[in-house]
Amino acid sequence: MAASASPSPPSSPAAEGIINVFWDDGMLNHDTGKGVFDTGIDPGFLEVLEKHPENADRIKNMVSILKRGPISPYISWHSGIPAHIPQLLSFHTPDYINELVEADKAGGKMVCDGTVLNPGSWGAALLAVGTTLSAMKHVLDGHGKIAYALVRPPGHHAQPTMADGYCFLNNAGLAVQLALNSGCGKVVVIDIDVHYGNGTAEGFYRSNKVLTISLHMNHGSWGPSHPQNGTVDELGEGEGFGYNLNIPLPNGTGDRGYVHAMTELVVPAIQKFEPNMIVLVVGQDSSAFDPNGRQCLTMDGYREMGRIVRSLADRYSGGRLLIVQEGGYHVTYSAYCLHATLEGVLNLPLALLSDPIAYYPEDEAFPVKVIESIKQYQNDVIPFLKGS
Repeated sequence: MAASASPSPPSSPAAEGIINVFWDDGMLNHDTGKGVFDTGIDPGFLEVLEKHPENADRIKNMVSILKRGPISPYISWHSGIPAHIPQLLSFHTPDYINELVEADKAGGKMVCDGTVLNPGSWGAALLAVGTTLSAMKHVLDGHGKIAYALVRPPGHHAQPTMADGYCFLNNAGLAVQLALNSGCGKVVVIDIDVHYGNGTAEGFYRSNKVLTISLHMNHGSWGPSHPQNGTVDELGEGEGFGYNLNIPLPNGTGDRGYVHAMTELVVPAIQKFEPNMIVLVVGQDSSAFDPNGRQCLTMDGYREMGRIVRSLADRYSGGRLLIVQEGGYHVTYSAYCLHATLEGVLNLPLALLSDPIAYYPEDEAFPVKVIESIKQYQNDVIPFLKGS
């Protein structure tokens, strides 16, 4: 799976550009083990123990669908590199990083529920950060408009001081800080992973330079490692008040509900904020058959959200867009949904890959009511959105 040259994209008047994908095989060395779901526990009475949801197979399929699927002519491959410890300190505290370094030296440990640092994990985490930073730098330096960091372990739950939700280091957060340090005045993060991007939000909770927007399942807090609830009233603090927008969506929201949330909540916020850089945090765990989510998105929904984000990038950030991989735990369908997302980002006029599910029933009436109530709340209490 080493990076390799790609053929030129086929000519199409509606297809816009290529996607620079940053990847390194070393990220497969993070072994999350087996057990009952993500616990690593063998109860002694099961014949077959399942792999931890965040396993290498899910990423192998994402790599292979981009290399061998119909989107492959639009992909340019780039190698990843490991981050250095000082780079991590732009987002994480020295004490926390030292805790991870010592845990690695000791042979690993369960950092928090479901989040295991095993031999090989720390190297993979450093590769995930370095690869994401390389992707961001590629865009910032003008070498390409769109870059996708295909990375694991994921990062958006990792807070400045602690790990959470399969995440050790906040890949997207570190890339955002790099953009700020490189002269970007304002950055927006659009997180469509099924879980609240609490770590990224926490890192910029007091900043008015970063607008963090998270569309997620209404799951609330899941314990000490994830104290945030992801509710609409977690808006930021100090100068950052109003610059953390949570969009908790009801279970089963589906394609039309998500697109409605994007058009009614995300697009108007970005129109007001006017970012210099857009970061799309993608997790296919919002898909119809993901073991970690209940949101029922299909390829059509992901494709349309990719298209919307691309249009926002073209309008506000000069087309510059960084995409960062997060969750997505159905080993097959996650890859299909990734493919669809990137089709949307490329503005392809026709779908390149048909949906193996083909049809999934949905009723957007309830999600629309929820989205309208969130919109009213945001317009009432957030200064820069008043009057939207």
